[in-house]
Amino acid sequence: MTKKILIGLAVLLIVLVAVYGIRRLTVHEGLAPPAALKALVVQKAPKPAPSVAFGDAGGARHSLEGLKGHYVLLNLWATWCAPCVAELPALAKLSGQVPGLRVMAVDVGRDGPKAADIFLKAHQAGALTTYVDTDIALIRAFGAYGLPMTALIDPKGNVIAKAEGPAEWDSPEAVAYFKRLTGS
Repeated sequence: MTKKILIGLAVLLIVLVAVYGIRRLTVHEGLAPPAALKALVVQKAPKPAPSVAFGDAGGARHSLEGLKGHYVLLNLWATWCAPCVAELPALAKLSGQVPGLRVMAVDVGRDGPKAADIFLKAHQAGALTTYVDTDIALIRAFGAYGLPMTALIDPKGNVIAKAEGPAEWDSPEAVAYFKRLTGS
């Protein structure tokens, strides 16, 4: 009788791990980005996102520390960067399709918040909130060598993946990936 109980408990444990363990997969544990996001490279050793402040169109200051508890896709761009401008509409579409993901495109040029806001609206990216970093503190903190540079930050505040260069952020595969990752 005890042998049957032990076998039953073992089977139950295996089923529970299979059912609940899959939901807890993270980008580090086998949920690799799809081909559409080939530029997004999973970090082998995630590190805390830098504690850097940047502004919004209204002049308010924000920091990545204040976004803990959420998945964040932080994109650094500039008006003079052609690949950046080309991917802004895709980032805007992604932001509306994955409720559990905060897409933050930060203009690291010297244009200022008003010019950045006008630029986003003129380039089919008006759905994005306007953020600016005219001091280029984010570029220095992330060690970005080129633009666009995008960092995927987990709810604990760790950079879990980075993309140097553009990606197909709004492709069906990318949207499905971010929905799976965030549980949206």
